[in-house]
Amino acid sequence: MSEPTVANAQPQAPLPGHVRVLIAGAGFSGLGAAIRLSKAGIDDYVVVEKARDVGGTWEANSYPGCACDVPSVLYSYSFAQNPDWSSTFSPQPEIYAYLQRTAREFGVMPKVHLRTELLDAYWDEAARQWQITTTRGSLTATIFINATGPLSDVAIPEIPGQESFEGNVFHSARWDHSYDLAGKRVAVIGTGASAIQFVPEIQPLVEHYVLFQRTAPWILPRRDRTYTRAEKTLFRRVPLFQRLSRYVTYWYRESYVIGFTQVRAALRIAEVAGRINIRRQIKDKDLRKKVAPTFRLGCKRVLMSNTYYRALDQANAEVNTSGIAQINRNSVIANDGTQYPVDCIIYGTGFHVTDAAIAKHVKGRSGRTLDEVWKGSPEAYLGITVADFPNYFHMVGPNTGLGHSSIVFIIEAQLRYIIDAITQLSGRRLGTIEPTQQAQREWVDLVQEKSQGTVWLAGGCNSWYIDEKGRNSTLWPGFTFTYRKLTAKADPQKHAEAALAEK
Repeated sequence: MSEPTVANAQPQAPLPGHVRVLIAGAGFSGLGAAIRLSKAGIDDYVVVEKARDVGGTWEANSYPGCACDVPSVLYSYSFAQNPDWSSTFSPQPEIYAYLQRTAREFGVMPKVHLRTELLDAYWDEAARQWQITTTRGSLTATIFINATGPLSDVAIPEIPGQESFEGNVFHSARWDHSYDLAGKRVAVIGTGASAIQFVPEIQPLVEHYVLFQRTAPWILPRRDRTYTRAEKTLFRRVPLFQRLSRYVTYWYRESYVIGFTQVRAALRIAEVAGRINIRRQIKDKDLRKKVAPTFRLGCKRVLMSNTYYRALDQANAEVNTSGIAQINRNSVIANDGTQYPVDCIIYGTGFHVTDAAIAKHVKGRSGRTLDEVWKGSPEAYLGITVADFPNYFHMVGPNTGLGHSSIVFIIEAQLRYIIDAITQLSGRRLGTIEPTQQAQREWVDLVQEKSQGTVWLAGGCNSWYIDEKGRNSTLWPGFTFTYRKLTAKADPQKHAEAALAEK
């Protein structure tokens, strides 16, 4: 396992003293914002990115087997279709390369400042601008676009004694490619989207591994296949063919919403497919019982794999469902008393979504941080703007995540809204723009009303979709075309408009 190479090793230009727009994050959201700003003729912006390269989630996650669980034809910008996907579900290296290439082709790389982490951002009411502090200096900005994303801060559970472990430890999103797993005894903690991809990859290498499973997820067969040469040629020479494939796939995926939100019986066919997937890959009856989900499909993130279950039903594999009591210097002890000697611990435990770290470092007009305002339950008008945070736009914010389709669709809808809002700021010479408290409250109440009765709240599970107050503050509870319509244009009547700019 070798560490992926970085294609954009370039000298770092100094940060400007002031920009019209500051974008934090250079993944799909941040690069998309940069491209759309340039297309709108707004060139006074910079992108700050704490990583060594652009790519966001797809730069950070390079673990073995990493791939997208959204069809390839949906997982790209509508204005930059990729005819070269190797298969119907893209592997991480291809998505990473696509984002690198797109950033170069649209000429935004000179605006990107890599290895530059945003440390603090606060709204200066007197100056009517954002004061930004980064690891490479400070600057001010009229507009702040937070594109750091919800899958950037890794979550590692607190386990008694974990600091005493003397072996190697890493999270799937911080994979240690320098560590040779061959012949090692490994503990895998977590059974989320990452774990079900890397477990089949490491199983043939290790001497033994134990998988600590808290909740058995739904895992459906992965309908993946390699694109033929003829298909890729058509994609390249007849772009309409790929757009048609994208159109058909989009509407097929939208049909999932019916089962998640309206007709729960529609999920039964998929649940049968999930149970068949278990029986086909696992011979051990006791193991089948351990990995069988006990909640409705969709309540947690639906996963896809043709190899995960098979990797569990091997002589060098073990699944423990009792939980972890403690970790000592060379072993993990389960709640059932079993002690597992291990050389390495791999956390596949996901990310801080509803309590992202950046929320502790962004302060609005009142001086309170997003974290203090949200109190563990994020809220934003249209999932984009936040009352008391002028000229602030939050990409993939509260209630804009998806459980059925491509987040890129949501990102592009948000970018259209943001560009329109920025254009209005300039055209109407407004000092600031932000949602009214009433507009935000009405929006949040509407979303929560739409969430009632959905599988995410009534499916019989606990998931990272639900915040500490028991609210769905993560997923959009409806069709993506509805969200696109709602964000088609920034409505000044829903925003508090501050005094006109003096000049």
